[in-house]
Amino acid sequence: MSRVVVMKFGGASVASPESFDRVADIIIARGASHSQIAVVVSAMGDTTDELISLAKKVNPDPPRREMDMLITVGERISIALLAMALAKKGVVAKSFTGSQSGIVTSHEHTGARIADVKPHRLLKTFNDG
Repeated sequence: MSRVVVMKFGGASVASPESFDRVADIIIARGASHSQIAVVVSAMGDTTDELISLAKKVNPDPPRREMDMLITVGERISIALLAMALAKKGVVAKSFTGSQSGIVTSHEHTGARIADVKPHRLLKTFNDG
């Protein structure tokens, strides 16, 4: 397996639907010199702040586990939209959540730490092209 390039795009990079086209172009340009790219993308713009505010309106002291579940929604939206933007440009991409990509965390909700990385699904995806 060749080296994997990891690219990270923060929330400001994907703040609008049009932003995903620009990010896709950057990834495609990098793909000209690297055949295996993993992309980490944050939630769009202020999505995380909006989700936290919404949670606090529903419950001023929300359960920590449910906060973790809620917050992941923003990243899930971004990873799916980025995969769609790449597909529109003819690039095969597959989205993975952190756990789907093999990142194993401790059990402290809203304060978990990475305990292990088992990237079996990512490696299979790279090997499958």
